[in-house]
Amino acid sequence: MSRHIFPEWTETFKKWLGALLAGGPVYLIVVVWMYTRPETLRIGYQPEQPVPYSHALHAGQLGMDCRYCHSTVERSAKAAIPPAATCMNCHTALFPESPKLLPVREAFAGVAPLGWTRVHDLPDYVYFNHSAHVTRGIGCESCHGRVDQMAKVYQAMPLTMGWCLDCHRNPTPNLRNPDSVTVMGYTPAKGEGADVQKQLNINPPTDCSTCHR
Repeated sequence: MSRHIFPEWTETFKKWLGALLAGGPVYLIVVVWMYTRPETLRIGYQPEQPVPYSHALHAGQLGMDCRYCHSTVERSAKAAIPPAATCMNCHTALFPESPKLLPVREAFAGVAPLGWTRVHDLPDYVYFNHSAHVTRGIGCESCHGRVDQMAKVYQAMPLTMGWCLDCHRNPTPNLRNPDSVTVMGYTPAKGEGADVQKQLNINPPTDCSTCHR
């Protein structure tokens, strides 16, 4: 009589079952860790930068317009990362010897470029055009949050496909007079969004080819 109660093939299964029970919790922890990282969920993603540039100081306290540094945002798909020369327009006279600005001075002198880390980085298969949004009254803070209050920029919005589609299906709450797109903490007048939508004939498409080209 065979000593096996169950078929012999179940012996191999039992070995794998033991490994699964032992390694399953570890695998689950790794998966949860990977899918809850800022780089995955993105909200709150706040990478280190080569220079401690404070938007709270420049855009907040000093009231600098976003377009001074992100100069192509109204005419290009890209908002543009400012070159060191833009920084040195002011810092040739202001804090010219600050050790915090050494990477900026070196980049300006051609020693080494500034290695900024992109915060709001959409996947390569997604097409987004900044000019198409800001020229039609979508404020910077609608997608980037209150950067004028960020000493260190982080991603405040999910920027997921569903999040974008929600706005395309109902853009009115995010619309304002295009002249005010860079104003932070802006409160649209009653009915302003609907008026802008009507005046500019805004009817955002929701078909796949809009963003996936």
